[in-house]
Amino acid sequence: SAAALLVLAAVVGLAVALGLLLRTPVNRFCAASNNQTGFLCDDRATCILASQVCDRVSNCRNGEDEQEKFCGDLPHSLPGYLVFRCSNPAYWVYADQRCNGMNDCGDCSDEMGSSAACPPCGSEWWRCSPVLYEYCSCVPRRLCRDSIQHCLSWSDEYIC
Repeated sequence: SAAALLVLAAVVGLAVALGLLLRTPVNRFCAASNNQTGFLCDDRATCILASQVCDRVSNCRNGEDEQEKFCGDLPHSLPGYLVFRCSNPAYWVYADQRCNGMNDCGDCSDEMGSSAACPPCGSEWWRCSPVLYEYCSCVPRRLCRDSIQHCLSWSDEYIC
């Protein structure tokens, strides 16, 4: 009977230890498509874009990307690596929206600011001073020669 109690105590101890291991903080950082900042789901295989967390759509099998602990007080409840703070402290965007060519902050600080540290325009982009506030310093090459001015210099229509 003492051996049975010892085995029972070991089983209970192991169950408690495993339970604690499952509750340890999980590093959810991962690189999603195009090396963009991502959120690692509980299955440890699915990596979703940062902007897919707290978007009211369950992208992880267990719905952990929509849990209250992450979505309760945006952006403060999100892990820091999922958030990019715009130059105006009242605004923020998801980390995968930084350096995506779009003016997500409204002041281009997510595309041109020193904290954004974006690389120069990629091959899919044309560097110019855009006419539309939607872009900051590059316009998509697909807009070149479409008979609509996108660059102040009209370079998207005559040079690009």
